Amino acid sequence: MEFFCYHRDRPGSLTLRNELVEEHWSYMDRYAEELIARGPTFAGDETPTGSVHIVDLPDAATARTFAFDEPNYQAGAYRDVLLRRWRNLLGRTMWDFPGDRTRGNRYLVLGLGSGRPADLAVPPGRDELIAYGPLLSDDGATWLGTAALLTASDPDTARAVLTPDRYAGIEVHDWEFGGRR
Repeated sequence: MEFFCYHRDRPGSLTLRNELVEEHWSYMDRYAEELIARGPTFAGDETPTGSVHIVDLPDAATARTFAFDEPNYQAGAYRDVLLRRWRNLLGRTMWDFPGDRTRGNRYLVLGLGSGRPADLAVPPGRDELIAYGPLLSDDGATWLGTAALLTASDPDTARAVLTPDRYAGIEVHDWEFGGRR
């Protein structure tokens, strides 16, 4: 089962995150084979705002352990965690992304659902997609939104990957490839 996990930073937690960087990476190393994508999000001034991990795990209990045993979470660096079932519509990891990982701007686009499901198929002609899929309820039956990692020229272009009137809200965060893999 695939899960989307987004730890959002607590304001003022940068020093704590810096102190725990090796513990965080060592923890993630334990899940290296299960990771589909990972990386930090940033504010416009390059201040870290969170950490994305998309991971393939056996069940929801294991996913909760993954999310809540993470060292930054345990130390109080994160203010909240979004953990949802997810479906990998691209069928690959970020390490298999065929585009240039070093050029252009990269974004996390997070659409929180409202009503009928939307964007359940990969948009055509979207070579800039790094990861893409629906956010689902714990049982995988109910659509709750869509998450995408992609390259784009700017935040508005990134936002356009989702159908705007089908979401209660769409967040766009600067994102970069993470980890030491």
